[in-house]
Amino acid sequence: MNGSLAAKGLTEVPTGGDLSIVAIEVTHNEQTLDTFYNNFGGGRRFGGFGDATTTTETYRVGTLVVDLSDAAAKKIVWRGSASDTLSDKSEKNIDNLDKGVVKMFKKFPPDASKK
Repeated sequence: MNGSLAAKGLTEVPTGGDLSIVAIEVTHNEQTLDTFYNNFGGGRRFGGFGDATTTTETYRVGTLVVDLSDAAAKKIVWRGSASDTLSDKSEKNIDNLDKGVVKMFKKFPPDASKK
């Protein structure tokens, strides 16, 4: 995240900065249901759907939320988030996190004309 902020002209300072940063990571499980139909009806007479098989897939999703706040006013001035499916391989998760942070900070600073 430091690299993305530095690319936007921000510099980390130990104390007394204009912005404070809070980053929160949240993970949760999601499920997907897939139903497959065999022997779909047809022919001369009306047929039913035939046999159906439903499978459930559970997977982990990680979300990173970053708030940038005006340190003096203690008011959030920008919020970004990035989500992706988590892998069993930590290197892949780190790579996806880095890509998500870069994508997130493409929207920073906010466009003043949209307020």
